[in-house]
Amino acid sequence: MGNLLCCAQVDQSTVAIKETFGKFDDVLEPGCHFLPWCLGSQIAGYLSLRLQQLDVRCETKTKDNVFVNVVASIQYRALADKASDAFYRLSNTRTQIQAYVFDVIRATVPKLNLDDAFEQKNEIAKAVEDELEKAMSAYGYEIVQTLIVDIEPDEHVKRAMNEINAAARLRVAANEKAEAEKIIQIKRAEGDAESKYLAGLGIARQRQAIVDGLRDSVLGFSVNVPGTSAKDVLDMVLITQYFDTMKEIGATSKSSAVFIPHGPGAVRDVAEQIRDGLLQASAHQQPNLL
Repeated sequence: MGNLLCCAQVDQSTVAIKETFGKFDDVLEPGCHFLPWCLGSQIAGYLSLRLQQLDVRCETKTKDNVFVNVVASIQYRALADKASDAFYRLSNTRTQIQAYVFDVIRATVPKLNLDDAFEQKNEIAKAVEDELEKAMSAYGYEIVQTLIVDIEPDEHVKRAMNEINAAARLRVAANEKAEAEKIIQIKRAEGDAESKYLAGLGIARQRQAIVDGLRDSVLGFSVNVPGTSAKDVLDMVLITQYFDTMKEIGATSKSSAVFIPHGPGAVRDVAEQIRDGLLQASAHQQPNLL
């Protein structure tokens, strides 16, 4: 019906290329246009002005001889003021863009090691975009954005990289665990030393209290009972301690059999042995002090 009425419709975000007797005549904007076909006017084709995306997968090799697949995403669109160039000068826009992407990636990535390629994705994308912008602007296309969306090494290389990363993390974990065990052992040793120190203080205070109590008992007994000497009081204290000890041994159900003298003379012998031991200890300590 449009052809019969010499009218043509152009959709939104699209331009039409008008020819007269096979020669380019005009670029038709969206809307309805009069085309007198009887005068040789016709529409040669339509060109979309919408943003388009092309994903390109390129295989190349890094500087350290690792083969990788680089996936680039190119976003582009035709320029309305250069619609004739975009329509006539390129027969296959996507193939042309793909060729430029291959060229730039295969010239850039081989200069980088694998780790550097991952770190410099933005620089690679910028190099691709600059080259495409210079080349495609002459054909009426604008490169809106270029992204390096993925760098895929060989499966064996990825597995090796994961194993290296796992080994490094295990080494760090082992160091942290050893350091924690070291701290625990140090704290345990410090606590044991502090416990023994406090136990020693307690034993020393206990002995000091016993000595003070014996001294007070000897002095009090000598004052209250005339005619007794310190030796008599000490013998009585030793006899008392002797019988207390025997009582505790007999009261303990799990005690082993102990054979000791139990007569009065034995008590005197025990007292003399203790007294002689104390005197000998005092005699040995005096030369050391001198």
